[in-house]
Amino acid sequence: MKEYQKSIQEVLSEFDASRNGLTSFQVDDRQKQYGLNEMDQQEKESPLQIFLSQFKDLLVIVLIVAGFISMATGEIVSSIVIFIVITINAILGTVQTLKARKSLESLSKLSMPHVKVIRDGQLHQIVSNELTIGDLVYVEAGDVIEGDGRLIECANLQVNESALTGESLPQEKQLEVIAGEVGIADQTNMVFSSGLVTNGTGKYIVTKIGMNTEIGKIATMLENAKERKTPLQLTLEDFSKKLTISICVICAIILAMNVIVAHEDIWDALLIAVALAVAAIPEALNSIVTIVLSISTQKMVKEHAIIKQLNAVESLGCVSVICSDKTGTLTQNKMKVMELFLNNEVIKPEMLDVKDHSHDVLLKSCLLCNNAVSNGSTQIGDPTEIALLDLFDRYGEKDADYHVEAIRIKELPFDSTRKMMSINSENHLYTKGAVDVILDRCDQILIHDKKRPITEEDIKLIKEQNESFAKEGLRVLGFAYKTMKPKELSLEDENNLTFVGMVAQMDPPRLESKNAVSKCKMAGIKPIMITGDHIITATSIAKEIGIFEDGDICLEGKELETMSDSALDEILPKVSVYARVAPEHKIRIVEAWQKRNEIVAMTGDGVNDAPALKQSDIGVAMGITGTEVSKDAASMILTDDNFSTIVKAVITGRNVYANIKNSITYLLSGNFSAILAVVFTSLALLPTPFMAVHLLFINLITDSLPAIAIGMEKGKDDVLKQKPRKRDDSILNAKTMIKIGYEGLIIFSGVMAAYFIGLQTSDLMASTMAFSTLCLSRLLHGFSSRGNAPFWKLGKNESSIYAFLTGAVLLVLILFIPNMHGLFSIGPITLTQFFIVVGLSLATFVIVQITKVIQYRG
Repeated sequence: MKEYQKSIQEVLSEFDASRNGLTSFQVDDRQKQYGLNEMDQQEKESPLQIFLSQFKDLLVIVLIVAGFISMATGEIVSSIVIFIVITINAILGTVQTLKARKSLESLSKLSMPHVKVIRDGQLHQIVSNELTIGDLVYVEAGDVIEGDGRLIECANLQVNESALTGESLPQEKQLEVIAGEVGIADQTNMVFSSGLVTNGTGKYIVTKIGMNTEIGKIATMLENAKERKTPLQLTLEDFSKKLTISICVICAIILAMNVIVAHEDIWDALLIAVALAVAAIPEALNSIVTIVLSISTQKMVKEHAIIKQLNAVESLGCVSVICSDKTGTLTQNKMKVMELFLNNEVIKPEMLDVKDHSHDVLLKSCLLCNNAVSNGSTQIGDPTEIALLDLFDRYGEKDADYHVEAIRIKELPFDSTRKMMSINSENHLYTKGAVDVILDRCDQILIHDKKRPITEEDIKLIKEQNESFAKEGLRVLGFAYKTMKPKELSLEDENNLTFVGMVAQMDPPRLESKNAVSKCKMAGIKPIMITGDHIITATSIAKEIGIFEDGDICLEGKELETMSDSALDEILPKVSVYARVAPEHKIRIVEAWQKRNEIVAMTGDGVNDAPALKQSDIGVAMGITGTEVSKDAASMILTDDNFSTIVKAVITGRNVYANIKNSITYLLSGNFSAILAVVFTSLALLPTPFMAVHLLFINLITDSLPAIAIGMEKGKDDVLKQKPRKRDDSILNAKTMIKIGYEGLIIFSGVMAAYFIGLQTSDLMASTMAFSTLCLSRLLHGFSSRGNAPFWKLGKNESSIYAFLTGAVLLVLILFIPNMHGLFSIGPITLTQFFIVVGLSLATFVIVQITKVIQYRG
């Protein structure tokens, strides 16, 4: 028999549970037996698998072949250095990948939802993954169900289970046993993980957790979904293929010319080909990209954004549309009382005065007509009720002598039909609910300390003020009371009431939301609000933070459902707010923008949001309120559920892309100069200017360190002044290729000048001076490649200074320590020759800087 076919007592017995909850001892035992209430993670690659995957790159394969050729030609030292370089790069890539994974695993714990459980007879709030089989969970309106369970108590309980059943309307719950086999939608005495409590209260015994829950099946399907490659991944893959083919073709041509035309020994010719391959390949490129992305993810963690895949950082720079939820993302997710209506006038909360009897009655109603719990910093319950408690507490801070002696005796819970709730104390009945419903039950009104019959003028004034509050986007509750002795309550008691007043609340915008929206628009990104809230509330908030402007459109979910794709596409750019939107509508909005070739970021927190998060280019899950399934489907998790964090992430993404592009430009311009030198000397039948060990030293030390430093360049907010780049924009466009060619040609000129000066002494000195000039020129070029402006306008980058000093010191050690000469195939250099190297290197730097001054428009 299934749980829904059993009585409450049978379920309690089966799971050895009670109405007082589990004991601490039982909890420990069951957590050991059943594990944590978590979705299984995708099987992760082992460190060895990650390490081996670093060798799959085509450029690395070419290097490995070059290493074996060096070994076969007797250049054992060169081959050893090649293999050491490849191994170091693989280790770097592995370490950075593992660090990123560890960061995500440790910080994701911060974003787990919480659940209210009864243990040892006391109500506790715990992290959802600590929930175990047999736990007794208490839920009320606004709570998300964690774990599947059998209800043992419910009062007007309604749960939205559309993620599982496809039915958008909430399910009415009951306790009776259900006979026979029925589907999930008809298991009305059960609740299921991810369900949202929309009304009433209830308690249930947890019967399934983790992957055994019904929603676990959806999580499994999402985990198996194939992920799309990011624009950077596609660009780098394309670049690697083209570069590999080009290297192979050029090497083959040079090899053939040296053997056939110059009649060189085949092994000597192979050595030249190996040198060319090493010169052309940016060995540290993958490691540098990985390190830069990894450093960026660490930085973003501090800014409350967890990036699940390294390459997703760069994709943020492409975002052109951000579809954001309202509650908790653009707003504070905390209701606050903004205004009150008492004694037929509007007042601010700070104007409350308990000496006025009507104020006193309203405050008592806020406290007693309330199921929220507030204990210091811990607040549990419906946000609107927590706001009422906050109002009461704020008044208590003003007048320490004020306290309420009345206590709750009985309750008539809120339900969606009556739209009200009531409780009675020893002398009174207090009622709160929808203003129009409350008014229908009132025959008197309280004005200060006197009751009098309510008039048509009173009712008109109250309704007008209620409508005025609503137009401001405020959520309004009406309050009433009457004198009544304790008794069993019935619905008939909610009549002949005395109207007290209204409380108008709002989930106020986050202070930083307005500035974040402004930055979005400056960056050419369209911010869109998507909410299930009322159209008036949504539009009001959107106007306040700048999303909704004159001429914009607010579209309701019911209009969206009846609208054709062509009609939606026609008005799409003008729609800034979607109100009363169900989660399933989000995917249509995403697809509509993607058809326009826009890059879309979508926020979400529910299971139903998962398809839209997966469909979007950057899915953004809420770390605090988000479900595990939504986090699995997302590319990024916000640990503060804050819209401004997305904007910070976009800034970081654009800066990361700019830094990576500058790093790649730096690497390729230097490599291009080395290629030109090898090709030129081969065609001129001159001695090879570089040995493979020279080029590997340059690529590993004097290239990698400045390239990493460039990647760590501080972000600049002015990247927001640029328009989002398109998905198919190449990282190596025509402008960049011209820049690489021009700067490479300048460095090549300095290197060849040093080569010919050294050639007057010997072939070895030619190679030594060419190597030294290439090395120092590229170290200096690291300062030029930090940005498009002259280096003195780029600000301070300590990493670049340290990279230059490290490379320069190592170069000096190699040149002036005799024991190093044999290892690096160089000859002893005089101070005069060294200063020639320095002069030529500085000349290449100065020429590049002059060009930047001419081109700079800052």
